[in-house]
Amino acid sequence: MLMFKRKLFVVFALLMLVVGQASAGVEEDLEQYVSENTQMLVQKLNSEKGLFERDPEAFYQSMDDALSDFVDFRRIAARVMGRYARQTTRAQRDEFVAKFKRSLFDSYAKALVTADEFRIEVREAEILPQNEGRASVQLVVITASGNRYPVTYSMYKNDDGRWLMENVIVEGVNIGLAFRDRFAQEMEENRGQVQVVIDGWTDSVKSLNLEEDVNAS
Repeated sequence: MLMFKRKLFVVFALLMLVVGQASAGVEEDLEQYVSENTQMLVQKLNSEKGLFERDPEAFYQSMDDALSDFVDFRRIAARVMGRYARQTTRAQRDEFVAKFKRSLFDSYAKALVTADEFRIEVREAEILPQNEGRASVQLVVITASGNRYPVTYSMYKNDDGRWLMENVIVEGVNIGLAFRDRFAQEMEENRGQVQVVIDGWTDSVKSLNLEEDVNAS
C-alpha cells in the first residue's frame, strides 16, 4: 500500500491530471467532461509507456502536448512563485514555467510509467456558490486491491469560457501550496536571488519528498 501511495502522488504531481471545457453552470456536464478527459489521458499514458523507455524526450513532449491545452501551467507556476513573481522579468517567468513542467517530468517520470494498475472515478463536481467561475471536482483513485484515495481538482474558467485545472489535492496534501512553500524557502536561502532559485528548481523538486506527506496523511 505504501508503494502505491507514493506512485499515486507522482501520477498527480507530474500530470496535474487533465480537465477541460464544459457547459457553463452545469455541474453534471463538468463532471462528465472531467471523467472523459481523465480516462483519455490515463489511456494515453498507458499506451505510451514504451515510448518513455525508447525516447524519454519524445515521451515528455507527447505528455506536454496533451496537457498544455487543459492545465494552466502558467497560472500554477505564478502561484508557486507567489509574491516573488513581482521581482521577475517576463523572460524569467517564461523560463520558470518551462522549468516547472520539466522538473516534474525529470523527477517523477520513471515512477509514473511503472505505477500499479488503478482506476479513477469522478464523484462530484461543484461550482462554487460565491464564484461561478471556479469549481471543485472530487475524485477517488481505486487500486486493484480495493484501496481508495481521495483527490480534488481545483478549477477555474478562463476568459474564453474554458475550464482549466489550477491545483490538485491528493489525500489532503495541497500540491500547489507545497511547491509555493518550497519556492519561498529557496528564495530565503538564496538571499532573494530569483534566477538562482529558477536555475536550481529541478533539484528543489527532487528533494521536496511530497510522497512522504501523502503517505503520512
